[in-house]
Formats: sequence, C-alpha cells, structure tokens
Amino acid sequence: MSSTHIAVGSVDHHIHYYDLRNTSHPLHIFSGHQKTVSYVKFLSNDELASASTDSTLRLWDVKQYLPVRTFRGHTNEKNFVGLSVNNDFLVCGSETNEVYTYHKAISKPLTWHRFGIPNVEDSDDEAGSYFISAVCWKNDSPTLLAANSLGTIKVLVLAA
Repeated sequence: MSSTHIAVGSVDHHIHYYDLRNTSHPLHIFSGHQKTVSYVKFLSNDELASASTDSTLRLWDVKQYLPVRTFRGHTNEKNFVGLSVNNDFLVCGSETNEVYTYHKAISKPLTWHRFGIPNVEDSDDEAGSYFISAVCWKNDSPTLLAANSLGTIKVLVLAA
C-alpha cells in the first residue's frame, strides 16, 4: 500500500481517494454503492475493497480508477458488520449472524460460518437480531477473529 494515499468511505455512497501530499481535492471519487460506505481497506497498491450497507463489497482498481468486482451473499442493511482483507481474501460479517469469506476473483462467497443461536428464552432479544460486528485477519495467515453483537468471539481458520 502506498503510504501517501488514503481512501475514505462516506454516507454519500462514495469512496473519496486522496493523495496525502495534497488533500485539497480527491484524486478520484469512486461511485457504485447504493448506500453508506462503512469500511474501506487496501488489498494492495493497486486494489481497494469497500463495504456498504447496500449488502455489497466492492473491489476497485485505484490506478485506473475502475470498478473490478461486486461481491454479494451477506446481508448488511443497517449495522456496520466489519471488513478485513488478507492477500487475495476479503472477510465481512452479516446481519444473519454469519461471517462471509470471499476471494477477490469470485463474486460469490467462498465460504461462510454461522455463529450459534443464543438461548433466547432467557432474553428479550430475538435470535435474528444478532449480527457480526467485527472481523480481523491475522496477517498472512488463514486465521481470523470474528465477534458478534452478543459479545461472542470466535477464532476461525480458512481451510486450504
């Protein structure tokens, strides 16, 4: 990743991409999401991933300022469900209490893991009200951490 560039997601549905040496105007404004852009992560010097409450992830080419791919499968309409990247993989949460993993070359989920449903008899909450709230890869490893809105944390390993 270039240490002189930054990308910022916005409620205006766009990603504003800046050169930190001159922040008076963005180098480019990426358009394509239909709702708030909640997360932005660099996969490489040339690639940027974004997550939105329109239930999509998107991959962008920051050298040519082009959209590359849209990822669909998870549900994200109102909560920030996390986004993390590791080499060629993207992982995000879902409002279905699941973690979704995508490969950057494939638009559909590579795999997903459902967190267990809590005992709702002892709670005022509905089982469907839980969502994944955070995800984080261990660098250059198939291991990731995921947490849900109930406070449950899991260590997951992407099988080779």
